[in-house]
Amino acid sequence: MTREMLEGHYRQHSRKVLASLIRLLGTFELAEEAMQDAFLQAAIHWPQSGLPRNPVAWLVSAGRFRTIDRLRRSSRLNELSDAIRDHLYDDGEAGMVEEAELIGDDELRLIFICCHPSLPADAQLALALREVCGLKTEEIARAFLVPAPTIAQRIVRAKKRIRDLALPYDLPEKAELPARLSVVLHTIYLLFNEGFAASSGTDLMRPALAEEAIRLARLLQGLLDEPEILGLLALMLFQHARAAARHSASGELVLLADQDRSLWHSDGIAEADKMLERALAQGTAGPYTLQAAIASVHAKAPTSAETDWRQIVRLYDLLLEALPSPVVALNRAVSVAMVEGPAAGLALVDDLIGAGNLAGFHLAHAARADFLRQLGEVEAARSAYAAALALTKLEPERQFLTRRLQALG
Repeated sequence: MTREMLEGHYRQHSRKVLASLIRLLGTFELAEEAMQDAFLQAAIHWPQSGLPRNPVAWLVSAGRFRTIDRLRRSSRLNELSDAIRDHLYDDGEAGMVEEAELIGDDELRLIFICCHPSLPADAQLALALREVCGLKTEEIARAFLVPAPTIAQRIVRAKKRIRDLALPYDLPEKAELPARLSVVLHTIYLLFNEGFAASSGTDLMRPALAEEAIRLARLLQGLLDEPEILGLLALMLFQHARAAARHSASGELVLLADQDRSLWHSDGIAEADKMLERALAQGTAGPYTLQAAIASVHAKAPTSAETDWRQIVRLYDLLLEALPSPVVALNRAVSVAMVEGPAAGLALVDDLIGAGNLAGFHLAHAARADFLRQLGEVEAARSAYAAALALTKLEPERQFLTRRLQALG
């Protein structure tokens, strides 16, 4: 087993392993140490013995028993509560079956404790992005438009508060779920986005994250029948259905207009349609349901040219009322340009960038560059593409923008 393969397993499994170790060990700090120990053991043993049948269970077990050894040697085992200490030694066939079922729900437990109402609102999402999505502190800081040390302090304080208050690492009672749903849905949404369109790195997508977000949404929908859970699930299924068409055989970014729609997964689209119908049948459409409706219009168009862009603009108008956001406004501007032409889109994007909301967002400058290119303003387009290129951290996007710049001469 190569180092690249081990790193791939870390990217795929580390958040699941961490979530289970937090349940077993009771603190983020011990769990993070145990996870590092587990992957160190994997690096030693897997190249010799091969990949275990259940890598996540192997890693959780390795991290758990390495922690027991370390705490016993340092005489710190008594620092753990009786319940956690008993569970650390839990074994036997029945225990293993129960443990496998618990591991399956651990990430949902982790989301709920990160988004606990006892934590400051600005810390909930930062902690969830760090621990559930595995984003780096610097990446979260860019998303919040605040310095990285500020995010780091929020995360440290949130973990301390969880420990000090002894917040339960479990799913809330059904009656408590609706009040805690908003931040949890937002976390799953961001987890999916990081999988569907990675924020940085060499790969355009991280499919394991997208699939995990869909799995968590299905679990949540099983706990609570809420229209916005259905809307989010529909949105993710629509998006995930066209994942295979988003990149070329060599890994290059393929825009929606240029995608081979025969590669879109028809079963995924059909399931998403059913979810969207169920969400719409339950009353007023929320932000995720409206985004799913927009994705549905794209999914039903046989070709890019046949897309009902006027309907998409109307849906974005509703979405802006439900969820005022510069990014939503940018997406609406792109849709307006498809109806009224690039000059109309350029005016809207210039207003957004001028207001300062999207000055540091690479996709705003990329959209501006594309409008300028269509209008024949070559020098201005070059400058806008260069601005977008300087801001993006994702290699396939950098390659795409570089090709656009080269095409301008």
